[in-house]
Amino acid sequence: MEKETKIFGIRTVIEAIRANKTIDKVFLQNGLSGELSSELEKLLRIKSIKASYVPVEKLNRLTDKNHQGVVASISPIEFYEIEELIEKVESLNKKSTYLLLDQVNDVRNFGAIARTAECFGVHAIVIPSKDSALVTNDAIKTSAGALFKIPVCKVSSLNASVDFLKGCGLKIFSCTEKSDTFINKVESSGPKALIMGSEQDG
Repeated sequence: MEKETKIFGIRTVIEAIRANKTIDKVFLQNGLSGELSSELEKLLRIKSIKASYVPVEKLNRLTDKNHQGVVASISPIEFYEIEELIEKVESLNKKSTYLLLDQVNDVRNFGAIARTAECFGVHAIVIPSKDSALVTNDAIKTSAGALFKIPVCKVSSLNASVDFLKGCGLKIFSCTEKSDTFINKVESSGPKALIMGSEQDG
């Protein structure tokens, strides 16, 4: 996590969540207890924010400040809900293209994909909230600023999002390096979604 996106302390993280800051990930110390930490954990569940329980040594490496057993990363971009994303994009373009990334884990790969997506005219990117690269300043830099231009949506279930997009009239295409058809040659009379797999599984 980069310094400018890092916050720490139980109360600080609670207030950041309540202020609707876009929290990418929270690291909690193993065995953390107390009324305030219970309040934080409840809030994380309500907001569906990903949290990892780690040894105190991990937190000490993230910051040398008094972290109180909690360190969080604030995303430099705002994430959209899937319904909000559809409304925003479709109001601007009726032949829109969505890119769904299934478990792309490397932040630089994610940034590079976003940069290429902008060149291809992609209107929005959808990623799972778990097992996906964090949108850090490193990802922003690698994207050459594309992540500031393309709306990004985080979803709890990519499969459910595919069904939702189908219900909204989108045609779904899966990408593979074994295909003879290039992405820019995919024809669709209406909006479409392209699905790309992870670095490991394709």
